[in-house]
Amino acid sequence: MTRVAVVLAGCGVYDGAEINEAVLSLLCLEQQGASYECFAPDIQQMHVINHLTGEPAEGESRNVLVEAARIARGNIRDIREAAASDFDALLVPGGFGAAKNLSNFAVAGAGMDVQPDFLQLARAFHESGKPIGLVCIAPVMAAAICGEGVRCTIGNDADTAAAIGAMGGEHLQCPVSEARVDTERKLVTTPAYMLAGKVSEAYAGISACVKEVLALA
Repeated sequence: MTRVAVVLAGCGVYDGAEINEAVLSLLCLEQQGASYECFAPDIQQMHVINHLTGEPAEGESRNVLVEAARIARGNIRDIREAAASDFDALLVPGGFGAAKNLSNFAVAGAGMDVQPDFLQLARAFHESGKPIGLVCIAPVMAAAICGEGVRCTIGNDADTAAAIGAMGGEHLQCPVSEARVDTERKLVTTPAYMLAGKVSEAYAGISACVKEVLALA
């Protein structure tokens, strides 16, 4: 059975892991016969967003690992305990947590840095020749993980695609129901809620992404 490490970036589309994407990722892994374990960095979120109003929650602070544990039903570990040697593939759902907690793309754009613990783990998968799946906004980290020339998609958003190009990646257009594969670098990406208008659309693309990741594994 293929073993997949899943990295979550908190809980909630605006400041953590996108919950639908995270749950669909786990569902698709199970449906396609893989096992998984969830991890998250034990760090404070960039900030907390009130998901009812969309506004920052003043004076509130939350921990990425603690919040991600909500999605994983408590079955999750600190990312520093993850080893690429224990798994066959890596999968990262999207949500603004990928651009705020796993990286600072949301504020720094193409000048972003990737969270060190996550970057170390992701690069270990890449350097071991093991496939990586990045969902939604997470592909903005592709060049940092896989190097210049990496081919990936976030759908068709021009500004984000330009940032990927500025960081050394090549952006590929992609409809919501599909995934794009960089076979040479064993990277699979899909737009999910960068394009999806409903859960079923996100599911189609994530299912395609998981299928390609497991095929490469």
